[in-house]
Amino acid sequence: MFIDLPLDELRRYRPPLPEPPGFDAFWHRTLTETHAHDLDARFTAVDAGMALLDTYDVEFAGFGGHRIRGWFLAPRGAEGPLPCVVQYLGYGGGRAHPHDWPLWPCAGLATLVMDARGQSGPDRPGDTPDPVGAAHPGVPGKMTQGLLAPDTYYYRRLYTDAVRAVEAAGAHPMVDPARIVVSGRSQGGACALAVAGLVPEVAAALIDVPFLTDIRRALEVTEDGPYGELARYFAGERLDIDRALATLDHVDGLNFAARAQTPALFSTGLRDAVTPPSTGFAAYHHYAGPKEQQVWRFNGHEGGGGHQRTEQIRFVRELFG
Repeated sequence: MFIDLPLDELRRYRPPLPEPPGFDAFWHRTLTETHAHDLDARFTAVDAGMALLDTYDVEFAGFGGHRIRGWFLAPRGAEGPLPCVVQYLGYGGGRAHPHDWPLWPCAGLATLVMDARGQSGPDRPGDTPDPVGAAHPGVPGKMTQGLLAPDTYYYRRLYTDAVRAVEAAGAHPMVDPARIVVSGRSQGGACALAVAGLVPEVAAALIDVPFLTDIRRALEVTEDGPYGELARYFAGERLDIDRALATLDHVDGLNFAARAQTPALFSTGLRDAVTPPSTGFAAYHHYAGPKEQQVWRFNGHEGGGGHQRTEQIRFVRELFG
């Protein structure tokens, strides 16, 4: 069934920004502290059994200098420097296997896939631990880890890793640092949106069914997916709700959207109960740079699937020629 607002109302939906005091200073301090650590990006060639692609195991220093893993793939024999798509992952999974990521190299671009610290799953195993312990008790999952203070919240670390992944991609000799695109779906879309707002040098952003946008609205209309972790937590920790919401405002994609200037392609599914359509439209409407949006009327959190990938290839080709 369709959920949330009717399409004509979604096209007008533009809630106020949930911008907390000191938002810019918080993220400036976070990235300044991170840049005190040497990026130390390392690319180790591996034989992944793909004769047409060069494959590398990646490591670099993310938040706190913690080592973040990833994959880097490029067309074998290509003459660089190439555009590069930095890919961020959905909730509950890791970088998986090199053979899961051939799309952009087959389109003639390089790609760097960033592992999500502390996340893994049966179909998408991860290889990056999160060495930061929980600052207070929470429910299972990442949504409540360190939730009572912006400095300790899990997504401060993940977004910072995402910024450093762009820097790691730009450090590879096959990559043109001026032609780096950030991309992701759901949690990955949240990372791409955050990086678009934090790193003005990125060339474009591909943001599919973005999670962690218009969070306060999402908590009112859904308990599906990771938002359910917050609902369960709030049901027990009744006195912590306002403090936790203030932390969530520091990672809300609407605030990054309002600061982003790079061209972006969004997608939204009108039957998406995990990231409700109004939250995706809110991000799109607040996005300050050039933008397009694909609306998938009968799709949920899968969004446009392969059809959206086709739109992304078209978007990137038009961007780079």
